[in-house]
Amino acid sequence: MSRGKLKRFAENATRGNIIEPGKPKFGSIKGRWQEHFQNDNELVLEIACGRGEYTVGLARLFPKRNHIGIDVKGDRIWKGSGIALEEGLTNVAFLRTHILELESFFRSGEVSEIWITFPDPRPRDRDEKRRVTHDRYMDIYKALVRSGGWIRLKTDNTGLFDYTLEVLRQRSDISDLEYTYDLYHSELKPECYGIRTRYEQKFGAEGHDIKYLKFRFKG
Repeated sequence: MSRGKLKRFAENATRGNIIEPGKPKFGSIKGRWQEHFQNDNELVLEIACGRGEYTVGLARLFPKRNHIGIDVKGDRIWKGSGIALEEGLTNVAFLRTHILELESFFRSGEVSEIWITFPDPRPRDRDEKRRVTHDRYMDIYKALVRSGGWIRLKTDNTGLFDYTLEVLRQRSDISDLEYTYDLYHSELKPECYGIRTRYEQKFGAEGHDIKYLKFRFKG
């Protein structure tokens, strides 16, 4: 492991806005997010958040909501965590865990909204179950999000986007699905608040159109 990574991991261990293995809250935070944030504001998740651009960006725009970035890589969330601390964003937290473990950290219906921003597309057929819009992940999101809560996806990858639409169309519990293959020439553009992740900037500069969809679960 590089010296830089070791330094970042050491800093993560001291940061109160990162919940990760080895910290007391990691095993006891489920149902206690209000205690962590010291308020009862709604929770918004960013799945596979990387550096947490949406977590931090939304926290700036919506200070009356609590924003939690989820990623298994500690060296990634170190960046967003540091920005949140520098800016005094007390409505930001990062949770270092696998997405498949999310039900260990949130109660049913505890989350108001979920963003999935530029996830790894996992293009190989053998990796289908690892795509974060596979049915097994959708079932987790359904369990966590409250009635009427939106699930949103942004990606540059057409294959993942098509796959996700197919998954949603095959389910019987999806409502209010809207989507575009070209976000920045779409009426849906304002919903993304002009926040651009590092990957979005990279792929956008290469000429890739940005895809976006949103939907809710029935019931």
